[in-house]
Amino acid sequence: MASAAEQMAANLSWGTLGKATELRQRILFTIGLLIVYRIGTYIPVPGIDGGALRDFMDQAATGIGGILNMFTGGAISRMGIFALGIMPYISASIIVQLMTAMVPKLEQLKKEGEQGRKKINQYTRFGTVFLATFQAYGLAVSLEAGDLVTDPGWFFRVACVITLVGGTMFLMWIGEQITARGIGNGISLIIFVGIIAEVPAALAQFLSQGRSGAISPIVIIGVLLMVIAVIGFVVFMERALRKIHIQYPRRQVGMKVYDGGSSHLPVKVNPAGVIPAIFASSLLLLPTTLATFSGQQTGPVMSTVLAYFGPGQPLYLLFFAGMIIFFTYFYTFNVSFKTDDVADNLKNQNGFIPGIRPGKRTEEYLDYVVTRVLVLGSAYLAAVCLLPEILRSQLAIPFYFGGTSVLIVVSVTMDTINQVQSHLLAHQYEGLIEKSQLRGKRRGKKGTARR
Repeated sequence: MASAAEQMAANLSWGTLGKATELRQRILFTIGLLIVYRIGTYIPVPGIDGGALRDFMDQAATGIGGILNMFTGGAISRMGIFALGIMPYISASIIVQLMTAMVPKLEQLKKEGEQGRKKINQYTRFGTVFLATFQAYGLAVSLEAGDLVTDPGWFFRVACVITLVGGTMFLMWIGEQITARGIGNGISLIIFVGIIAEVPAALAQFLSQGRSGAISPIVIIGVLLMVIAVIGFVVFMERALRKIHIQYPRRQVGMKVYDGGSSHLPVKVNPAGVIPAIFASSLLLLPTTLATFSGQQTGPVMSTVLAYFGPGQPLYLLFFAGMIIFFTYFYTFNVSFKTDDVADNLKNQNGFIPGIRPGKRTEEYLDYVVTRVLVLGSAYLAAVCLLPEILRSQLAIPFYFGGTSVLIVVSVTMDTINQVQSHLLAHQYEGLIEKSQLRGKRRGKKGTARR
């Protein structure tokens, strides 16, 4: 039997969307800010040699060029003012989350409510400025070393750092505004739009390779079918849950006795989301990135590392899978699903798992369940991330096609659709309440007339 909310969600239509003026304003506000972000990716940093930069990024497509273009929406290849994208903020957020889980003072600060959350956000912003400054300076020096600057020197370095750090902070502000006044998570939508914006050009390049005969039509059809299958698989796994039955005892309030209720504690098959894939890919791309920016100055040690750990190599794939599995367990148990906190919350709410004692026994049982669930979750993440890497290296696909981008696009799309449905449901509830109030007034008037 479907609930009332599920029945209302099934009846949602475009007509309902047209009547929800607040939701329409939120959507238009979100689209407007995302357009501003896309315009900023085409405004170049002063002092860049555009032709030399394009040639350089074409050669670096397998390393830093591919993954950074994916996350910045092509801004790094054009060296726009948003070339760093929102990645410094994401890195700072992840670092602060991990520090919160490991440092007792920060963990206590997190439990202080709104004031603690504001303080943690302030630390995240400081970390964003520090990381963005460090990355911007390194990028400016690398651009000078690669002869990609028209007038190298300290003036260019300072101008590049100020421009790139200012662009990252502006993107962070745009993301916060979208989250507060728009629809969906602003930071996730900025990454989502950057990935989607590069898809048409990459697809056109891929199809042109087929027309020229470099790639056979069978391979093209197979890759497109594989993309559709991977998207469907990711949607299925992201919605998959392991429900743990929770029982609440009877309680007495005054002279009344309330029956105990029951509910479910949902455990996602992939509680860590896309974070393990981002961590693993960033660390494994570090040797390729260093070699790319150092040009021909790679020593014998770096050459050996690149020979065995280059993209598509067996050791690269093996370590990629191992690091994804490690970060999935590490991030889940330390940040996204802390079993000790869940057990304490259940104990404080007088809830218990049938057959399991509250407290330490519940924590051990949750550890056991989550560990088994993560076997499937980490294997799913590793499979989705490794399959495109294998195909890209074996079939020589001419653009960066990664499982991380598929995970981000699918998860952000699902989250945004859920938020739109929530706003539409709230609008329908408001309409029902207004109708009931009007009916009550009419009945009151008829009763007065009869008197």
